[in-house]
Amino acid sequence: MRLTPLSPQKSSSPRTAWFALPMATLPMATLPMATLSMAILAAAAPEALAAEKFPAELVGHAIVPAQTFVVAPEDAPALFRTSGKFTAGDRKRVDELYSIPGASFLSAKEAPRRTGLHLPFVGQPVQGFSGIQALEDGSFAVLIDNGFGSKANSADAMLMTHRIAPDWETGRVTFLDTLFLRDPDKVIPFPITTEATAERYLTGADLDLEGMQVIGDTIWFGDEFGPYLFATDLEGKVIAFHETEVDGRVVRSPDHYRASLPSVPGETVFEVRRSRGFEGLAQSVDGRFLYPLFEGPLWDAEAKAFENRHGTEFLRIVEFDVAARAFTGRQWKYALEVNGHNIGDFNMIDASRGLVIERDGGEGDPAQACAGAPAADCFNDPARFKRVYMIDMSQTDADGFVKKRGYVDLMDIDDPKRKARLGGDGEKFTFPFVTIEDVDLVDAEHIIVANDNNLPFSSGRALGQPDHNEFILLNVRAFLGVK
Repeated sequence: MRLTPLSPQKSSSPRTAWFALPMATLPMATLPMATLSMAILAAAAPEALAAEKFPAELVGHAIVPAQTFVVAPEDAPALFRTSGKFTAGDRKRVDELYSIPGASFLSAKEAPRRTGLHLPFVGQPVQGFSGIQALEDGSFAVLIDNGFGSKANSADAMLMTHRIAPDWETGRVTFLDTLFLRDPDKVIPFPITTEATAERYLTGADLDLEGMQVIGDTIWFGDEFGPYLFATDLEGKVIAFHETEVDGRVVRSPDHYRASLPSVPGETVFEVRRSRGFEGLAQSVDGRFLYPLFEGPLWDAEAKAFENRHGTEFLRIVEFDVAARAFTGRQWKYALEVNGHNIGDFNMIDASRGLVIERDGGEGDPAQACAGAPAADCFNDPARFKRVYMIDMSQTDADGFVKKRGYVDLMDIDDPKRKARLGGDGEKFTFPFVTIEDVDLVDAEHIIVANDNNLPFSSGRALGQPDHNEFILLNVRAFLGVK
């Protein structure tokens, strides 16, 4: 069976099939889902970029339990039978199963908020969805990130994508296909974790996947480590790899394969902050271009500061020509509402308009914020700013900043039909996760949004419990009608 990505606003699009692989050798082991209970903004963006708030109604809520795993392919090294062996604080290898306690990475060191899970795990966790694409048959392609949060701790986390089908009536999510990424032809120019094997499966120590787009018979991925763009065929085999160019030159993070520690203190050796490479990856509706979006501003060596306009930091959207396999040099600028914010995802909905998640770095219900010193029974850094913005790339100012047409507030979702399965108070529903990294158009009235649960290092829905992967279907008709 061959699947077609959903055409934005049902317009004509050449985007074609996604993969459809059998699950026979990829059994899923799912543990029962636990029952969950339920900063002041610093610097504002320029007034000219102010956007209108639009309502959002929750019409569907589906959940993948945190403790959901797959087994590695039969031809993968034994290393991948378990995962999370390198997540101890001192980075030493730990083989004893379930011996390392998981805690929210946002909790204070003096008062860690435990999530109730322990590593290493048996199998590979199905977690951390960091990109999504709607497909014509109603299913969705989702992408996991690098594994456990960094290059140093994710050598036993396999990189994979899934095709899923949320059931909005039951709240369950069915996994239809799983695809493990590999580089048997040695297209990637640097040594990888499985260098000495034939299949050369990719791991979270090699790349950090944060965006995915299918164009024809190719799947494109945006990476945060390099940052890089690379492509696979529909069976997950790497066929192309590109370093990132901005203003005609290659830009790098400290995790780029050609980066090295400086020999002289104070030297500037990279322009992209660690974990601030490509976070969003959109494509034009005609499939000709990719639009990678950085998660953080680039470093301005001359100004010795992150790029900003009048004190307001901005991110760059760059353009990549798919046929030419090259960056075009064309770019746009996205102004953050507050310095230090990050974006979570980016997808186009028509020829000029796109959806961008902008968020702060907090997690948890502000009503449960710590009143004084950080403690394990309160949120020391609660969620306050979680939005989906509509941008218009055809409407830019003289400096190339895109117009923000409007937004929906993920901390203020209407729930009149009581669709929430976790959280919510009967009238309102919130999405209080630190990393909300998935948004795409479903139809002319609806969008889908999902979180990256950072298993087992996030606990934004309920104190003392790990976050699940939650998918929400939002009716945002007025928002999508903004022109």
